[in-house]
Amino acid sequence: MPDSGLVDHLELAAPGLLLRPWREEDAPGVLDALRDPAIALWNPQGGPLDRDSALGWVRRRADWSAGDHVSLAVADPADPGVLLGSVSLHRIDGGDASIGYWTVAGARGRGIAARAVVRLTGWGFAERGLHRIELCHAVANRPSCRVAERAGYRAEGTLRESYRYGDGRRHDEHLHARLATDR
Repeated sequence: MPDSGLVDHLELAAPGLLLRPWREEDAPGVLDALRDPAIALWNPQGGPLDRDSALGWVRRRADWSAGDHVSLAVADPADPGVLLGSVSLHRIDGGDASIGYWTVAGARGRGIAARAVVRLTGWGFAERGLHRIELCHAVANRPSCRVAERAGYRAEGTLRESYRYGDGRRHDEHLHARLATDR
């Protein structure tokens, strides 16, 4: 398995996308994204949102040294400074992981999240030796269900009241997964 430490050179191309390491200059875009009501609802941060917290968010995602996550900014390949979203493998443990993502408001509805998820999933299987990657989303978050389906994640069931989202309520979640052996 490759070194899981700080990676500042990994870039993955996907159709119309560049998945690249997080940079400190992404903090203002991250702050704007995390303040978006749709992102805040489904990706709660649990604290005040300001420039310092956004910078801390970027720094944590850029540091892979614990080996428990791989997080990349989703950018426009024509202008890699234009932040379109985020995609991360997290809870990496042995051959298993979970995947998460979000897209900025102006990038929604263009298939960006699904393409980013497909690309990072393929990398996780090929380069990290993962066998199973899970994707969970609130049942009420229909766009995330469409991302899971388009990215080839099979529905496995519903987790009852399994996660407290940004509205403070526990939501049922759909569990989807892909295996390295799936075709």
